[in-house]
Amino acid sequence: MSPEASRPDWLEPDWPAPANVRAISTFRRGGASLGPYAWLNLGDHVGDAAAAVAENRRRLAAAAGLPAEPAWLAQIHGAGVADLDAADSARGADSNGAASGAGPPTADASFTRRPGRICAVLTADCLPVLLAADSGDAVAAAHAGWRGLAAGVIEAAVRALKVPPQRLLAWLGPAIGLQHFEVGAEVRDELLRGDPGAEGAFAPNARGRFMADLSLLARRRLAALGVARVFGGHECTFSAADRYFSHRRDGVSGRQATLIWLQGR
Repeated sequence: MSPEASRPDWLEPDWPAPANVRAISTFRRGGASLGPYAWLNLGDHVGDAAAAVAENRRRLAAAAGLPAEPAWLAQIHGAGVADLDAADSARGADSNGAASGAGPPTADASFTRRPGRICAVLTADCLPVLLAADSGDAVAAAHAGWRGLAAGVIEAAVRALKVPPQRLLAWLGPAIGLQHFEVGAEVRDELLRGDPGAEGAFAPNARGRFMADLSLLARRRLAALGVARVFGGHECTFSAADRYFSHRRDGVSGRQATLIWLQGR
């Protein structure tokens, strides 16, 4: 069966989250998109045909048994955090539990304490970070590329959850790996401003630039907040073209999604 005709597939976090916490991070197989967006492109802002994106989202919802439409965000590489529960209260919700009456919130993270609300981030090299309370009553997702890390999106998401850090679990999803993520001195300096001890996350290369470790940078920031239980961070988007979209590798690219939600009890 060809990748475009097959069923959508995904990675599930290997972490000791409560049983009612559900999370997936999609692979690129199993969608209707063509060309550089082949196959399961879930981003509606990258130039793909709108009908293909809608079909891809429909296929994912059916295959994964999603309880509602994910709360897609208008991501801007910042530190804004959307409260999905407040948004539902303010705007109402449709019969499937999805917020209605407005476009997606401009934010790079979201959180919820209500079963059936799905936090979602789209990535194609940036690091998706999931958070879950060990009591199973709060979850969050953050879009943490280098700009988001520098802006403090992880710190903002942890603050927004209002859960003691020692009660949080974190999972780092697929992102561009150290061997492929080259940055200039200005990017390194910007990230070190927020974490002066992070020199070890940067390796000088022969071009006078640096190879940066997004996962290590995120782990350091989580540790500084008191989040000690951190998992994942081993999947490289750049080096696995059959599984992941990568903007750095391909230029024009689709987006995979990382989702987290609470199952009803």
